[in-house]
Amino acid sequence: EVQLVESGGGLVQAGGSLRLSCAASGFTFDDYAIGWFRQAPGKEREGVSCISEKKTSTYYADSVKGRFTISSDKSKNTVYLQMNNLKPEDTAVYYCAATFFGIYGFERSNIDYWGQGTQVTVSS
Repeated sequence: EVQLVESGGGLVQAGGSLRLSCAASGFTFDDYAIGWFRQAPGKEREGVSCISEKKTSTYYADSVKGRFTISSDKSKNTVYLQMNNLKPEDTAVYYCAATFFGIYGFERSNIDYWGQGTQVTVSS
């Protein structure tokens, strides 16, 4: 059974930090690019960050560049998203996602597996 299990969300003040984790199981970790989408109330789900299938390349949306860092631990089949200097506009449900199409195919329509989502709330 394929699973992407997120953890690490919560409530934080603006300027604070959180680290999200995504534990993957049921598929070959090195065959899939894995990353994060987020969805704020009333908005479309948007791609935030992704790490390539061999875990050597990364992508960041312009809105999070310089503040968020994606990484992975192959020994744990886990991908992390370190989020620093959080802003109220980062408030959203964050979803872990995996695609066989690679880092350049990290789009909603190409996602093979989704996590259940974790809430991140940043207060001003």
